[in-house]
Amino acid sequence: MSINVTTTCPYCGVGCGVRAAVDDNGAVSIAGDEGHPANAGRLCSKGAALGDTTGLDGRLLHPEVRGERTDWDTALDAVADGFRDVIEQHGPEAVAFYVSGQLLTEDYYVANKLMKGFIGSGNIDTNSRLCMSSAVAGHMRAFGEDVVPGCYEDFEAADLIVLVGSNTAWCHPIVYRRIEAARAARPDLKLVVIDPQCTTTAEDADLHLPVAPGQDVALFNGLLAHLEAGGHIDSSFVDAHTEGAFAALAAARRSGNTAELARTTGIAEADLDCFFDWFGATERTVTVFSQGVNQSSAGTDKVNAIINCHLLTGRIGRAGTGPFSITGQPNAMGGREVGGLANTLAAHRDFDAADSVATFWRAPYIAREPGLKAVDLFQAIGDGRVKAVWIMATNPLVSLPDADAARAALEACDLVVVSDCEGATDTLACADIRLPAAAWGEKDGTVTNSERCISRQRPFLPVPGSAQPDWWIVTEVARRLGHGAAFDYDSPHDIFREHAALSAHDNDGRHVFDIGGLANLTRAEYDALEPLQWPVPASRTRDSRHGTAAKRLFADGRFPTKSGRARFVAVTPRGPANAPDTDYPLVLNTGRVRDHWHTMTRTGRSARLSAHVDEPFATLHPQDAQVFGLRDGALARLDTRWGHMLARVRIDPGQARGSVFVPMHWNGQTASAGRVGALVNPVVDPLSGEPEFKHTPLRVSAFAARWHGFLLTRTRPALTGETDLDYWVLVRGEQFWRAELAASEAVGDWGKRARRLLGATSPDADWLEFRDERAGAYRGARLVDDRLEACLFVAAEPPGLPARHWLGGLFAQDELSDADRMALLAGGPVESGGDTGPPVCSCFGVSRAVIETAIQDQGLTTPAAIGDALGAGTNCGSCLPDLRRLIDIHATTTDDDANETNPVAAQAH
Repeated sequence: MSINVTTTCPYCGVGCGVRAAVDDNGAVSIAGDEGHPANAGRLCSKGAALGDTTGLDGRLLHPEVRGERTDWDTALDAVADGFRDVIEQHGPEAVAFYVSGQLLTEDYYVANKLMKGFIGSGNIDTNSRLCMSSAVAGHMRAFGEDVVPGCYEDFEAADLIVLVGSNTAWCHPIVYRRIEAARAARPDLKLVVIDPQCTTTAEDADLHLPVAPGQDVALFNGLLAHLEAGGHIDSSFVDAHTEGAFAALAAARRSGNTAELARTTGIAEADLDCFFDWFGATERTVTVFSQGVNQSSAGTDKVNAIINCHLLTGRIGRAGTGPFSITGQPNAMGGREVGGLANTLAAHRDFDAADSVATFWRAPYIAREPGLKAVDLFQAIGDGRVKAVWIMATNPLVSLPDADAARAALEACDLVVVSDCEGATDTLACADIRLPAAAWGEKDGTVTNSERCISRQRPFLPVPGSAQPDWWIVTEVARRLGHGAAFDYDSPHDIFREHAALSAHDNDGRHVFDIGGLANLTRAEYDALEPLQWPVPASRTRDSRHGTAAKRLFADGRFPTKSGRARFVAVTPRGPANAPDTDYPLVLNTGRVRDHWHTMTRTGRSARLSAHVDEPFATLHPQDAQVFGLRDGALARLDTRWGHMLARVRIDPGQARGSVFVPMHWNGQTASAGRVGALVNPVVDPLSGEPEFKHTPLRVSAFAARWHGFLLTRTRPALTGETDLDYWVLVRGEQFWRAELAASEAVGDWGKRARRLLGATSPDADWLEFRDERAGAYRGARLVDDRLEACLFVAAEPPGLPARHWLGGLFAQDELSDADRMALLAGGPVESGGDTGPPVCSCFGVSRAVIETAIQDQGLTTPAAIGDALGAGTNCGSCLPDLRRLIDIHATTTDDDANETNPVAAQAH
């Protein structure tokens, strides 16, 4: 029987609606939900490929204790007994939970309730600490509560959109699609991008401000001073609804004149003047900020510097205005609602409200003070203060800064419990007890997106093996710890109703977060719940689709502070915690790529997503590459005071000079030395506890490999035991796995080594082999019944290796022809054009070579024309910026060719 449900995407904080269908054969198909207000049917490349990620290969399906498979009763008893013993011997501060924005709100709620209400410790923190806690702290300082005042519709209503520290086109593609559509409909809408790098997003901006790393506060203080000097002050709003403006303006005036600010920020004076003039003159302005602002030792100050500019101009609470924090994870906001951060209680309450929350929960041991934040928590595990930790739905040994120290901490910890759906992660390897959790597609509950919209996540697949939802696992442990009466839940519906009721408890309008109007939902109403935006108090009428009539907060000028006024916060620019020096002269900046997500446990399952960017890389400016002797496509070693890694060099003139960008996604299961978290400085913002992922002093050097190679095989190769491989990266392909390889030591007998790597021991295998000892080249292939099973190619340098995508296509053939066999040994297709390279459009697998040929041969000059000809860009739209770049490159090349024969035009150009 086929199944069709509406649910929510499990990736970023945009919170897109998804339609999932399962046919009679169990095949999963995914489409956007046209009725969801966040995306209106659009999905990015990751969301569109969700159907690729729902298989059971590699899943954790049964509980394990000390490496032995067991049943749930035994495993749950072991968790409860272990935590009870530690609490009795060392107190509640010796235990901790580390949870995740991948949890549903109901999962989050019971975990927070157990730790803070019934164990009595504040030691529950979340990986959301790593991406948006500076926004939380900034909101609380300015507004008195962690609230995002605006909504996505403000992007369409704005006349100026400022993107700060956000490569929105890659990291929040559906939001960027909305911005693109708004700009197309209203060409006067201006887009400013503030980012040290010339990202895909910056390339499309009306103005790109390449701010020097760490100088955002100086920039926005300069803007604040300009707004005051230019008379762009909403005096009636400031006088009636804010406090602290005098001190904030006094601090801003110290930023100096435009020339001084240009030297501080690295931005040209003319560009500063342009930005300041646009901001001052444009009433409908939205400032969107993300990880480039938050992930800093001064992240909270950066957030408040942005908010100050909106308060001074009164641009908040009205259509097309406001500061807008866009979050990184699907339920970062839901976790904030229920107190998933160590410094908050549930329902946006702080620890001053402990008695109120304790009364509601009937909690005997309510925590009275904040617990350990993420980085401090793992340091406490390492030094033995925390002796038992339960990690849920996250992979901190990849995502944390100073990740090697975090691994050492878990290896030394008395008790490590991990709940996960994956059967092999860096973190799971350290677990004493492994608990199989339900995955996306199997989970039932709610999530909240960046615009405060609550959406249902509905299951459309059966829970496999012995796996269980996270809320059930936590509830069962709570019952074993003696708290069964407080955890008497039969379903997520029960938990959600309690969560909603707590939001209204002792509220009386003092807290903006109030969903008391949902506290009495019946099970049928909960199951049918449409997306709706909070607040939804019991006293306010809501429609069936969008929650409250007021999508924007603070329209009345009232804020949830003691005075009822918003607060200006005086902030002073300060540089990053650690500056480059002679030993580490560059700056490491980490982030995401377009088609991968976090530590890749989900997107790594999809061949089409893996094809876009398939190796860890380090992007450098051409001048930096020249200084440090690095070639494009070669391997480099990256060192900081905390760790090292190997990555493929990418040279890009859009990269900021002195800065190196490295993506965060590769882990110990997909790369031998690709965990960039191991390099990151563990310094944090003193208020938010968010780490400084964007600024770690770095040294880069060429990696001297004796040989380079790659193998393709139908079965996943086991490479972790190949200790003489300095570099390996594993990539999922269609019907095969690919591994990129390199080492600093020579191999004596490649034939013997190849047979071991490729499993050429079967008596019915046909072995093809080519060697050129002088050139350092080797090619070997194993066939069974004329079908390619595995192949290995080796060369002294990367340019000597054949094209991967052409070879991958041979695995789709049931048998190889004589020409294919010859091509294997020759290292390339017999006919020219046989390899089209990696895809630009992941949805339809359209490669760069195909697109460039169409641009040239058909004279295509717009992304729409490319879409009509090839389909590229017509589904999720994530590749549209790349299509525009290819068009521009072709136009520039054409102009240059013309100028060679027209010296007058060349001189003018």
